[in-house]
Amino acid sequence: MRRIERLKLKLQRPDLRFNVVAHSMGGLIARYAAMYGDSDLPPDNTAVHPTWSGAAHINKIIMLGVPNEGSADAFATLLYGYSITEGLRRRVPLLNKLTKEDAITSPALFQLLPHAAAAKFLDEELKRLPIDLYDPRVWKFYEWSAVNDPEYRKRYVDNKVRGDDSNSTDRSLENLDAYFAAVLSRAKRFHEALDATSEGDPPVRLLAVGGDCEETLDAPIILHNKGSSGWITLVRPREYRTVNGMRISKRQATEAMNAPGDGRVTRASLLGEDLAGRRRKDNIIDSPLAPTYAVFGCDLHGQLQRNKMLQDNALTALVGEMVR
Repeated sequence: MRRIERLKLKLQRPDLRFNVVAHSMGGLIARYAAMYGDSDLPPDNTAVHPTWSGAAHINKIIMLGVPNEGSADAFATLLYGYSITEGLRRRVPLLNKLTKEDAITSPALFQLLPHAAAAKFLDEELKRLPIDLYDPRVWKFYEWSAVNDPEYRKRYVDNKVRGDDSNSTDRSLENLDAYFAAVLSRAKRFHEALDATSEGDPPVRLLAVGGDCEETLDAPIILHNKGSSGWITLVRPREYRTVNGMRISKRQATEAMNAPGDGRVTRASLLGEDLAGRRRKDNIIDSPLAPTYAVFGCDLHGQLQRNKMLQDNALTALVGEMVR
């Protein structure tokens, strides 16, 4: 916001408002900036009310594959890491792997987790399983992420974590767990801030552009680990049998776990469909997430901004909004 203010001062255009084209998490940052300006997140247990102080600088936001309700793919990354070049149509001779240990060092990944209203998990019989992703005890129970890996915890205390150049002398597990709780708590506040409603029409218009023909993770499956007291969390479909001997085919798992999207962000998340359902239920008419235009094509998350058809549609929509 300060940079935009300096630009407006330089241009001598105090009333100028910009149209922002934002991809993925950039759209969440743009939405937050429009709703709250450069204010930080409020403290825990305080009500969140959009001030729309950033609307003095932002007119429209074109959201390219923005996970407005979060992404289950971010959850999968925190569990298993991911290949940076996976799904790209050309090889990129750079770092190819983000490990699960690397992943927990990025608070932004936690802020990309599915929001409370949109988080979906299934048990082994494909029934909805209530999960509070903001509760560190849930992550510990299912042994999710490197933080709850006994081998990683030992290396952390022994200061033998790969790539950690910290000179900290306090390598206690208490500090590690406190960090994990803190990033989950901040993710919760970030989600609450983005999902907060306000009275009247939002002063910033949103245009949604995304992909909807790729199978995209929407609901991980949690299985009992046979022969142990632990759990297996599936983020990729496969055939399995339940503890009662019921066979779940790969096709059944695929249909239950996936939803249309761009491979990382579902169409429902981009459009905020779960939030819309909650708003209708609560009889709330006004909301910061109410796209005035949406267009979808067939492309992967990292390729949306290069898709000529989507570019043309986004430009047409932007010009159409300008002449309203």
